[in-house]
Amino acid sequence: MAAGGTREWARHWQYAELPDLDLLRARYVRHTFPRHSHEGYVFGSVTSGVEDVGLPGGTVHAGPGTVVMINPEVPHTARAGVPDGWVYATLYPSAQVVNDIAAEVTSLRGTVGFDETIVRDPHASRLITEVHRAAEEGNALAADSLLRVMVVRLLDLHGSVLPTRAPHAAGARDAAEARAALEARMENPPTLVALAAELGTSPFALLRAFKKQYGMPPHTWLTDARVRRARRMLDAGTAPAEAAAAVGFTDQPHLNRHFTRIVGVPPGAYQRERARTYKTGTDLSP
Repeated sequence: MAAGGTREWARHWQYAELPDLDLLRARYVRHTFPRHSHEGYVFGSVTSGVEDVGLPGGTVHAGPGTVVMINPEVPHTARAGVPDGWVYATLYPSAQVVNDIAAEVTSLRGTVGFDETIVRDPHASRLITEVHRAAEEGNALAADSLLRVMVVRLLDLHGSVLPTRAPHAAGARDAAEARAALEARMENPPTLVALAAELGTSPFALLRAFKKQYGMPPHTWLTDARVRRARRMLDAGTAPAEAAAAVGFTDQPHLNRHFTRIVGVPPGAYQRERARTYKTGTDLSP
C-alpha cells in the first residue's frame, strides 16, 4: 500500500477455532458505512489515520492508541476522518462470548455493556491487533487468550450492566410489532402506510416511534436486517444470488451494493474468507 494512495483493501473473516468471533482488518479511504448495528459487540483499534464513528450521542474520532467499543444493537456509521482514510483491526465477538467472560471473572451480572464509546488505551488497542495476528498465524491458544484478556481489561475499566428496555409505551409496542412484521415479511414487506394501518396508528407516529426505539427508520433497519440474514445464509453455504432473492433484494447486484456498504467487503469475498487461513485482504479498488 503506497503512502498517500487511495487503494482500499479489506478482509472480513472467521477463524475456525473461534467460531463466535468475526474479524475485520481493512484500509478504507472513500468507503463509508451507512447506519447499521450488530447483534454482538464491536471492539475497534485504528492503527493509522482517523475513523469518524457516528453514534446516537454524536461523532467520535478514533485514531491510533484508541479503542472503539460499541454495544449490541447500537446504530452507528463510519467514514474516514482524514483524506488518507484509516487502517484498523476490529473484533466482533458474540454477545454470548462477552457475557460469559463477564460472568466468569467480574461481578457484573445480566447483559453487560460499556459506558464509554471511545477510550485512549494503547495497551488494549495492541491486544486487539495481537488477536488478529495470532488468528492469522493459526495460533488458537494465543488468539483466545488475548481476546479474553482484552475483554476483561475493558470490562474492569469501563463495563456496566445494560438496562432492560421493556416496550411499555404504546409507541414502543408499535415499534416492536412493526419490527417483528418486517422480520417475518422481509421478502415482501408492507409500505409504511399499510404497516401503520395494521397496527392502528399513523405512518408518522410509527416512523417516530420506530426511530426512537431502534435508532433508524424502518426502511434503514430493514436493509440492515436483510444483510444480517444474508450473512447467515452465506455462512451456511448459500450462493449470493439465492441469498439475495431469499431476503428480498431485487437481484444480486442490489445485495452486493448494500452488503459491501454495511459489512465492508462484497458478499462473494465474505463467503470465500469464512474459516480460511490467512491471506492478503481483498482489494476494493475500482
